Amino acid sequence: MIAAGIEYAQTGAGPPLVCLHGIGGGLDSFARQSDPALGGFRVIAWNMPGYGRSRAFSHPATFAALSDALAGFLDALALKRVHLLGQSIGGMLALDHAIRRPDQVATLTLIGTTPSFGGRDASFGDAFLKARLAPLDAGQTMPELAAQSARRIVGPMAGPEVVAAVEGPLSRVPEATWRDILQCLVTFNRRDDLGRVTQPCCLIAGEHDQNAPARTMARMAENLADAEYHLIDGAGHMINQEAPGATNDIVANFLGRHPI
Repeated sequence: MIAAGIEYAQTGAGPPLVCLHGIGGGLDSFARQSDPALGGFRVIAWNMPGYGRSRAFSHPATFAALSDALAGFLDALALKRVHLLGQSIGGMLALDHAIRRPDQVATLTLIGTTPSFGGRDASFGDAFLKARLAPLDAGQTMPELAAQSARRIVGPMAGPEVVAAVEGPLSRVPEATWRDILQCLVTFNRRDDLGRVTQPCCLIAGEHDQNAPARTMARMAENLADAEYHLIDGAGHMINQEAPGATNDIVANFLGRHPI
């Protein structure tokens, strides 16, 4: 399905839960959160601009542009207020959108995400981009990059089916989109704006997540006005795919206590 130039999938009925995927993901990343796993909710998973059949930006991606795209998407679906769930950069966007458009956001569920990217100066981002883009600059394809990366971002308990579920969406990301969204990622910084978030927040960390370390997420929870923090043992960065049962239980319990 397409709305406002955004491809999405939805299952179930009830209060809307909009799921925002990570940088190497897609709407399929939330297959284990769809109905009936989170029964009682209308679970909507989008493909970020440039992913799948979603229209790509005609300009470099920014968090402001992504937030505008999300706002337009929600308007196109006639959704006034939603529960937002985001993983990795999807969690960054959810946090950013809650600050820009608090009228649209009832709650935030942030999975494997951080309040800012990397260090406090540009050197970390520059080094990150150089390392992430080097394989492509050397001629590697996105499927080849995905095959090498998937195993590294999950925890030690993830089986081959989980690795395959992570690898698949990453392999399908267009190279131009991947390059663009990486440039956007390194600009993210809402560390000093956490006090502006008034919505109830649920933070879910993975024990072995190196991209959004558990200690960082625990500190973020402490700096949010209304937040709860959960740690899932054994999980890496792709928490909702690696431990769908535990994730879904946490999310269902949280949302059940914060109805729209």
